[in-house]
Formats: sequence, C-alpha cells, structure tokens
Amino acid sequence: MTDRSLIAAHLAHRDDIADLVTRRPLPGPGLPQIDPFLFLNHHGPQTYAPGNHGLPFGPHPHRGFETVTFILEGSLAHHDTGGHAYVVDAGGVQWMTAGSGLIHAELSPPEFKRDGGPMEILQLWVNLPGRLKMTEPRYTGVQADAIPVLPLGEGSDLRLVSGSFADAQGPVDSLTGVFMSVVSLAPGAEVRVPAPADRSVFLYAVRGAVTIGGTPLPQWHLAELSHDGDTLALASEAGALLLFGHADPIGEPVVAHGPFVMNTREEIVRAIHDYQAGRFGDPAGLRI
Repeated sequence: MTDRSLIAAHLAHRDDIADLVTRRPLPGPGLPQIDPFLFLNHHGPQTYAPGNHGLPFGPHPHRGFETVTFILEGSLAHHDTGGHAYVVDAGGVQWMTAGSGLIHAELSPPEFKRDGGPMEILQLWVNLPGRLKMTEPRYTGVQADAIPVLPLGEGSDLRLVSGSFADAQGPVDSLTGVFMSVVSLAPGAEVRVPAPADRSVFLYAVRGAVTIGGTPLPQWHLAELSHDGDTLALASEAGALLLFGHADPIGEPVVAHGPFVMNTREEIVRAIHDYQAGRFGDPAGLRI
C-alpha cells in the first residue's frame, strides 16, 4: 500500500445565496472539476432565527447528472416532478439522479421556518456518462440511522453513504459505482483509508484541518491529489469532518449551462427546449 500525495489545496470561494452563507470549492479558478465530481456548495454553518424564510431553492430543473445532498445540521424538504417527496433530517443524505430531466424544490420544512435553528448543508454534483444522461430520474432519501457508522480507530469513524467499506454496504446504490462517505477524525487521530489509484478522489475539509501524508489541508479547502498511491494517510491535531469519496473518471467532454450538464452544445440546447416545452413535468405544487 502506498499513500497518495497532495498536489494542491483549493480554498472554497465565498458566494452567499440570499441570506444563506455559501462557500464553493468546485469549480474554482485552478480546478474546473475532479472528473466525475463537478460542483460543491457548502451552505452554513449558521443559525436561523424563528420566523425565517428558510432555504431559497425553489423549483428549478436539472438534466444529465446527479445531486448528492448532505444535511449536517437542520433539515431539508424535497419535492420533484418525478413524484418524490421527502424530508431529510440532520445526519441524513439525499441522492437524486436528474437523468433525462426533472424539476425539484429543496426548501426548509414549515417547522424550521417557524422555530429556526442551526443549518449546515453540502450539495455535490456528480456527472453521468453519456450513456446514462437520459436515464429515468430517481431519488433516494436516507436518514442518519440508516447510514452505517464504521470505526477507523483512535475515536474516528466513517459514515458510509454509497459503495462498500469494511464488509459494509452504503444504503445508496450508485449507478456508476461512486464511493461516498463522511469521515470524522478525533483530535490527534492518524488513520488510513483506501483511495484506489485509478479513481478520482474527492476530499473536502468541512470542519477543522487535516494533513494528507504530512501536507496540510486547511478547513474549507478541497484536495487535489496525485495518482501515486492507493491509500490516504489522514491526521488531525484538533479533529476534523471531511467529505470523502472516489469514483471512476468518465473522460468525456463536459458542456454545462446552469442546471444542465451534457456532452455537447446541441444537447444543452435540446435540454433548454425540453424544459421550456414542459417535458420536465409540471412544477405547480412544488413549493413547500
């Protein structure tokens, strides 16, 4: 086993949405994507007062990729034109395959708007290969108690969302074999996790700082890693929370326009036309 090395640490850009504190490490000036990982928004942490407006993500379309949303604090109510409706609470995850296209809303439940409270959410976009971009949309919502918590030693653990680890299987069945998890490192911990050399690794420091093979990755930074090994040596002096995943690179052209990610400009134009023609479904009733 050989440890991968850190090429660069990319700081998340602050880009608030309405009153929602938002940091975005990907895409960034020096890193347009980590194929197939396209985009990450880190919302919060912040505390909403009672009588708030909640999350600002009213009905909007997607085609050609998947959204994976981690609710670290607070809650999120999801409705979409595929007929899926679910409320994910703190510690839970939702995995939506937009595929051929749908419209969804991601808003705060009425109770959160009434009472307020802490909020921290991560949303990751994962690309689909051309052969799956027009697949039928699907949705999986998973609460915290359905996510295996696997010990890494020294008081640290890995919450397994998709893929396999230590003879356990994550509750989400990824179309493309994506491994996705949330890693919690205790103060002073030093652990190793598998990171196959032929796969793209996504590693973001949500809270706290870590070192990768002795090289610092500060809080709110995304790791750009070499392919020179098959494990990651992680250590944290004060403790840390990490978003950690890996996947096979797709190696296809990426043409993105707002909420659509396809392989060609012509496919983007078709997505816009299909959306405008109502082929993504009727968004009436998606506001919560």
